[in-house]
Amino acid sequence: MPGSYTFLEFFAGGGMARAGLGAAWQCLLSNDIDPEKCAAYRRNFGGSDLFEGDINDLTLSRLPDQTPDLAWASFPCQDLSLAGARGGIRAERSGVFFPFWKIMEGMIANRHGPKIIAIENVTGLLTSNGGRDFATIIECLAQQNYQATALVVDAKNFVPQSRPRLFILGFADGVSPLMADETPSATLAPSALHHALTHLSSKAQKNWGWLDVSLKSQNRTRLSDIIEWDTPDWHKPAQTARLLSMMSDSQRQRIDALIKYRARRVGTAFRRTRTVDGKSVQRIEARFDGLAGCLRTPAGGSSRQIVFAIENGNVRSRLFTPRETARLMGLPENYILPENNTAALKLTGDGVCVPVVRWLAEQIFEPSLGVKRNRKAA
Repeated sequence: MPGSYTFLEFFAGGGMARAGLGAAWQCLLSNDIDPEKCAAYRRNFGGSDLFEGDINDLTLSRLPDQTPDLAWASFPCQDLSLAGARGGIRAERSGVFFPFWKIMEGMIANRHGPKIIAIENVTGLLTSNGGRDFATIIECLAQQNYQATALVVDAKNFVPQSRPRLFILGFADGVSPLMADETPSATLAPSALHHALTHLSSKAQKNWGWLDVSLKSQNRTRLSDIIEWDTPDWHKPAQTARLLSMMSDSQRQRIDALIKYRARRVGTAFRRTRTVDGKSVQRIEARFDGLAGCLRTPAGGSSRQIVFAIENGNVRSRLFTPRETARLMGLPENYILPENNTAALKLTGDGVCVPVVRWLAEQIFEPSLGVKRNRKAA
């Protein structure tokens, strides 16, 4: 039934968490600062619930006077990502977690604290500042008496893209997620998560528990099905040859073998800088395992992922199209992307994988809100 559950979406981007939650979830308020992402949000979902602007300017008076079932926050990852400068959670961009948390504290003080708080970010948060940045978020939840847990989910279980992400979840008193007596699999709870837990205070440790949940791959889409084979955007043969020449011998031999046996395969590649014989050399590093690499925002040329398509004994190359990246994020074909390619690629590269959010809703959020269970001791 539409509107069975309510939610707030912070750092909403183009509304990909909203898309994943689905029609049973009613958005009470969404927020983002990026004008082009907000424009896409309005085109796809309307704008009655959208506050466009800095989260520091979002006061409690602008929030609905009711208790939401869920508050979702995908705060910026630039200072936490392994690909960035790793300034940590208190740096300029990722530091916007704290204005978000101030809003949470205000809602809790006004007796409208969300029943579930979901915080999504890169897995680099687990090792940022030696794991202490992750512990800081868990401590925030514990101070407000939320039962906390976390898990890592890779989008490759749902779409042909390698995209592991960390999900930190907090459950208010009265909300009853199904908790486990044992640690989940190493896939959902990697060693970095266990190490980060060693930084928790005794209070936070008491408020910590593991979810009784397992993940079975549900990916039914192949990378070759996502690719637009007939697009005019393919590189000229000379440009493809130049890219192939930038590969290592072993990678080039792999492609030559696929060409020789006339296989129909799709691979993806990034530009990398490697040290060879004491010199910095730019390499093209490709993968042909049926998965795209993790999408990034188009901040620079090396961040754009290259597609290699092998068919009928020939190899072609080009960059991903915006629509292809939308498919890699699980967005439906009728999702309206920004007309500007850079804006569209930024929206998808910054987003959360839609089917992963749907899985969280089906496996954790909705059962926790709809079925009362006796909470097991953590």
